[in-house]
Amino acid sequence: MLELRNVSKRFAGIAAVDNVSFTARAGEVTGYLGPNGSGKSTTMKMITALIEMSAGQILFDGAPIHRDLIAYKRRMGYVPEEPHLYPHLSGLEYLVMVGQLRNLPEKPTAERIDGLLRLLSLHSDRHVPISSYSKGMRQKVLLSAALLHNPDLILLDEPFSGLDVATGLVLRSLIQEMAARGKVVLFSSHELETVERVCSRVVILHRGKVKADDSIENLRALMSLPTLEDIFSQLAVEQDTAAVSRQIADLILA
Repeated sequence: MLELRNVSKRFAGIAAVDNVSFTARAGEVTGYLGPNGSGKSTTMKMITALIEMSAGQILFDGAPIHRDLIAYKRRMGYVPEEPHLYPHLSGLEYLVMVGQLRNLPEKPTAERIDGLLRLLSLHSDRHVPISSYSKGMRQKVLLSAALLHNPDLILLDEPFSGLDVATGLVLRSLIQEMAARGKVVLFSSHELETVERVCSRVVILHRGKVKADDSIENLRALMSLPTLEDIFSQLAVEQDTAAVSRQIADLILA
């Protein structure tokens, strides 16, 4: 179980994440939602220990993550929002490097890499430099790297970015399959329809604060709204989207 207790992050005195608390449990897919600038990616980076918290505590299986960061990171897989890869390496070389850095056994890791490359339709381009890969191909490499060591905690920050429809459907099913096999999955995305199909519960963030933390079914019932998009719009969108779209159309079509 992943637990955040009153976590905050301030930059130059301004709160990007403000007193956030929630729990992501094994066997569930927890959606982490919010508009751009709401603090989602900042939260993810604190959970991965890429940036320090200003206040609060993050625990995994009951222990603070900073008590033994190396052990914690061995159990974590992370797909970041931006694909930071080594462009001069091929997809195969990159995954081999990840396996070596994680000190994974050579033969079973090579077999797992080969299987991932085949199943994600990267095998024919495995020796091609990543600099030549499309955004979707790079996303597949990131996903493979995140899952290579069979992590207990899987953090996905906009994992569908750039993926083709077929791979997106595979990833949607994979997320559910990993949760069903006892993984803790925290999934951040702007694709609300996908979140609604995949997630057991959602945490909605707005201006760095938690606005909702519940199952989608309970939120629908409590707010008397039919879809996650409607719930999200009411809790986290300040604009009248229909009015703004009309104004843009009027401006363009004038």
